[in-house]
Amino acid sequence: MEQIQEKGFRRLLQKLRFKYRLVVMNDETYEERYSLKLSQLNLFTALGILVIALILITTWVIAFTPLKEYIPGYSNDVSMRRTIIQLAEKVDSLEKDASGKKLLLENIRQIIDGGVRRDSIKPRGGEKPQTQAAKLNPSSEEAKFRQDVEQQDRYDINERFATSRLSEISNYYFFTPLKGRLTTVFNPAQRHYGLDIVAPRNESVKATLDGTVIFAGWTSESGHVIHIQHANNLVSVYEHNAVLLKKEGQSVKAGEAIAITGNSGELTTAPHLHFELWYDGKPIDPRDFMVF
Repeated sequence: MEQIQEKGFRRLLQKLRFKYRLVVMNDETYEERYSLKLSQLNLFTALGILVIALILITTWVIAFTPLKEYIPGYSNDVSMRRTIIQLAEKVDSLEKDASGKKLLLENIRQIIDGGVRRDSIKPRGGEKPQTQAAKLNPSSEEAKFRQDVEQQDRYDINERFATSRLSEISNYYFFTPLKGRLTTVFNPAQRHYGLDIVAPRNESVKATLDGTVIFAGWTSESGHVIHIQHANNLVSVYEHNAVLLKKEGQSVKAGEAIAITGNSGELTTAPHLHFELWYDGKPIDPRDFMVF
């Protein structure tokens, strides 16, 4: 039995090794153009090597070339996930920065307007709320004394602020931020704490004094706004600009261009600059210090 199997294996091996001649001839002249001796074993070996080479080349192309992006169902999950995480972190940082600036702007606006929020902290359960003081009818002498003190304090405070405090900035050389026509003047009774200066578009808005930019951003009412902190607790405000040329934290010089006139914001109907001066948290009339 083993001899028969051995003879069969030898016969198969001889058959695989038997060489055939492949001839390419001219069909008209029967001239031999090309000939090649091949055996079945050589043919199978060549085909195997060719298949392995094609598999290796295809694997290399898919692994190391951009052609893998065109394979259906393929996606670079690692790089895409990393990109998504980075974008999410940037969006989160921008949201926090925007909310912080919005809160800062709201606090500054309330301080400028003189608004004070009530304390939201409630008394503890064991504590009793303070009762209102009993209303007592003062005597005529006490009522007269109170009236005299109130009148004296009121005039003293106004006079003190108008003389001693304003005298500290009266020697400053204020640079006019924009030359133009005044349409609305300083009127605190109507809650208009600045001047509206009409000028052509694309005019330069200049800093009135040396200082540092404490806010440069956008509000729905005032558009592009820039606030500058000057020496001696003096703040200047420039609203409704088309473009801001300075950023928060930058230092500016008097007369330096900080913005371009425009018509941004809801509270405006034409290109102009709304300019305000605040001293010690109180609005002052810019016309007392500069000529427009």
